[in-house]
Amino acid sequence: MNLAFFTMPIHPLTKDWRQSLREDREAFILADELGFTEGYVGEHITDRAENITSCAMFIATLINATKSMKLGTGTVNMTNGHPAAIASQIAMLDHLLDGRFIFGISPGGLASDAEVFGNLDADRNAMFVEAIDQVLAIWKSDPPYNLKGKYWTINVEKAFIPEIGQGYIAKPLQLPHPPIVVTVVAPFSKGVTEAAARGWEPISANFLMPPWVKSHWPKYVEGCERAGRPADPANWRVAKSIFVADDAATARDYATAPDSPYRYYYSQLFIKLTRHGRVELFKTHRDQPDHEVTLDNICKELIIHGTPDKVAEEILAFRDKVGDFGTLLYAGKDWRDRDLARRSMILLAEKVMPKVNAAISKEK
Repeated sequence: MNLAFFTMPIHPLTKDWRQSLREDREAFILADELGFTEGYVGEHITDRAENITSCAMFIATLINATKSMKLGTGTVNMTNGHPAAIASQIAMLDHLLDGRFIFGISPGGLASDAEVFGNLDADRNAMFVEAIDQVLAIWKSDPPYNLKGKYWTINVEKAFIPEIGQGYIAKPLQLPHPPIVVTVVAPFSKGVTEAAARGWEPISANFLMPPWVKSHWPKYVEGCERAGRPADPANWRVAKSIFVADDAATARDYATAPDSPYRYYYSQLFIKLTRHGRVELFKTHRDQPDHEVTLDNICKELIIHGTPDKVAEEILAFRDKVGDFGTLLYAGKDWRDRDLARRSMILLAEKVMPKVNAAISKEK
């Protein structure tokens, strides 16, 4: 099992933005030093707590600060931009990273972002498909392009001057395109089937109950079979909220106390998802009444915390519930205590994962 990093950081509203950005960068740099294989970062335009507004711009600040970890958008919210702009900017980022890049994409899940861009009542899934299809078409072709869709039309005919290079949209270094991943949120997701059929790989979100994470694998297999390619668990990435400390009391307090950054993270998501009719994601079974879904239970079910030995045991138990997967994504949180937050990542990489992988090796 590989270890990677995924963050859609949710910070206190009163925290200095400069400080939260510095700490978010520091988490990626530490992850790279510890041997994490990949690092993904999300983006939102209209959220003071989840306040990275451009994942591509954030990644650009890490190009020279990281050495081996692949960096990924987690995700580019395709419906909030223009396919030509996305294609050119992602192509440049892929070159700047010398191919050390993974292209994470989604329709975007924050309602206020959709409203700002005038898409709140639109079919954002259809927009998403058109946007990524046009990006990939741009990368496969040359001007004048002549891409005509319901939402965007892309052509360069009147202003095309090939002898001086005017009118060309950049192509990425990794051809035909960088590896593509999609975040999977819905239980029994049809989206993961469609993604797998197109050769893309899934990331299961860290705010899903284990039964819904488990539901993603057969849907992924279905898509792979449709495409005639093997469904390899090594390609499945699963995000999880984890906190590791040298002693159990410290771990319990930092992960579950009223002022815990982990509890704060899930309190924000609980409000957002409940307000927008998606409380099902926090249910342990589909017929569970809404009133039984509480913040206490969400935190109990979704946060793994403890000493290295206990966390290793719980990661293995989680794997037993959902099935084999190739990469565990450590879900970033606000650094309420910088030393404890860093120590958690260090212990996970140096103490926990060797125990986890030793146990998996014995199985095989």
